[in-house]
Amino acid sequence: GRRAPFLLRALRIAVVVCLYWFTSIAMVFLNKYLLDSPSLRLDAPLFVTFFQCALTAALCLGLSLGAACGPPCPGLPALRLDPKVSRSVLPLSAVFIGMVTSNNLCLKHVGVAFYNVGRSLTTVFNVLLSYLLLKQTTSLYALLACGVIIGGFWLGVDQEGAEGTLSWTGIFFGILASLCVSLNAIYTKKVLPVVDGSIWRLTFYNNINACVLFFPLMMLLGEFRTLYHFDKLGSPSFWGMMTLGGVFGFAIGYVTGLQIKFTSPLTHNVSGTAKACAQTVLAVIYFEETKSFLWWTSNLMVLGGSFAYTWVKGLEMRKVQEDPNVKSSERNETGV
Repeated sequence: GRRAPFLLRALRIAVVVCLYWFTSIAMVFLNKYLLDSPSLRLDAPLFVTFFQCALTAALCLGLSLGAACGPPCPGLPALRLDPKVSRSVLPLSAVFIGMVTSNNLCLKHVGVAFYNVGRSLTTVFNVLLSYLLLKQTTSLYALLACGVIIGGFWLGVDQEGAEGTLSWTGIFFGILASLCVSLNAIYTKKVLPVVDGSIWRLTFYNNINACVLFFPLMMLLGEFRTLYHFDKLGSPSFWGMMTLGGVFGFAIGYVTGLQIKFTSPLTHNVSGTAKACAQTVLAVIYFEETKSFLWWTSNLMVLGGSFAYTWVKGLEMRKVQEDPNVKSSERNETGV
């Protein structure tokens, strides 16, 4: 009797993890096609990002309206545009624009295989910003794990240079993306009370603000002119791929939440590290690339350092939870 629920739970976790892996990997490959495909030849990364933000906002609104017409759903609150709330979310939206744009620009300039190494410094920036902005210290073992990640990152940069595939533009946007991901997490916590703690409402306002802010940026960089001369603008297959990329971009937020819900934040991080490894191998096979031993070593260092950091933080969290005498400030430092 007890075996059946366990098997059912294990099957449900396996399905959710597979769904997360599929959505995340498919989104990266789709974005790479839209941003840097020789057959598409579209040099408008901001427009691609703008379209994905617009589609996400539209899907949020559509699902909210659908829920309003049906039975009440506490996870899908009614959405309406409040200018006051929109202004309060604006600082986060600026960081969000930096995050999604630099992510896409990094992917445009580096290969999918190197993408995870290119933006691998998120953990390092998490530690740095936690100390600078939140005055939270980090244990020696966690700092050593960060050192391994930094070592893997620089070895990866060196090996990309040795193979003649290094893009300093891609590296710059990878580092910027890592910084923005860390800032985004900090600002999200600060802004959530403004939207009554609703991730759906925050996603809606964030993407609406992003759409408005993208317009002057696209105008400044001449992307409207690029679109005017783009020969596939009337192609249904192009818009189909754009829509699919937007749907996957929207879905990743949902499946990430699902994976955390059915496992734990710690398991989610381990799953993300393993997914990055699978994504790298798939990219090397798909694009028929040949990589050196040291290039693979750099990837293993980044993945190993990320896993070690997650494991160390997990042990620290468990220790804090088991010790009732630990101060609340120490609880905050370990993320509990």
